Amino acid sequence: MTTALLADDEPLLREHLREKLAALWPELTIVAEAGNGHEAAEMIARLAPDIAFLDIKMPGQTGIEVAQGIETETRVVFVTAFDQYAVDAFASEAVDYVLKPVADARLAQTVTRLRKALSEKSPAPDMAQLMKLLSQAHAGVAGAPGGNTLRWIRANRGDTTYQIAVDEVLFFQSADKYTVVQTANGEHLILKPLAELLRVLDAQSFWQIHRGIIVNVRFVVSTRREEDGRMSVKLKGHDKPLPVSRTYHHLFKHM
Repeated sequence: MTTALLADDEPLLREHLREKLAALWPELTIVAEAGNGHEAAEMIARLAPDIAFLDIKMPGQTGIEVAQGIETETRVVFVTAFDQYAVDAFASEAVDYVLKPVADARLAQTVTRLRKALSEKSPAPDMAQLMKLLSQAHAGVAGAPGGNTLRWIRANRGDTTYQIAVDEVLFFQSADKYTVVQTANGEHLILKPLAELLRVLDAQSFWQIHRGIIVNVRFVVSTRREEDGRMSVKLKGHDKPLPVSRTYHHLFKHM
């Protein structure tokens, strides 16, 4: 029997992951769920599950701190609303790193990788090496030498080509075959889809808040939650509030 622990301070997100895992890996037994880092660390030490799916930002201890303290053979999968660069950094590791919202195809890859590692009885990855990779990945995202963070956007309007500093972009929004690049001075249209932009934008500054919207959090002025649970954000320099999908509400819980 293969066992797993789920750790996330958002019950709905734990339920979402549990349902997806049940469909992709029916034989997997979820032995415990934790709502904070302290609970996760205690449960891992006591139950020694084969796998721990850890959110990174949790009360008490972060998922990274929990992972650093693991003394069992538990394999760690980070499930978090973080950046594509870290995903690439972990692509060749037995430990995996999955972005929220969790896509079925991406989680299926994780399940395949975990099954292979468990069947071959390969040793759990070196957590010290894991933390080193994580630090290197985040350094690249922050724009350290060698990082691939997007700094400029080229947009054509008629016969004119505009060079737009990414730092000045309020948000990106899908619009049919185009993506709207909104600045305080107006909007431009580009052909690059949001999925490609996510791979090259600084994840610390640009958050996806909707299937079709990425916002520059430096311009977020306020959030508003309606009685029916819907949420929206107001950006400096833009009059119309932008909707936040329920999947991304957790990004703003500390704002």
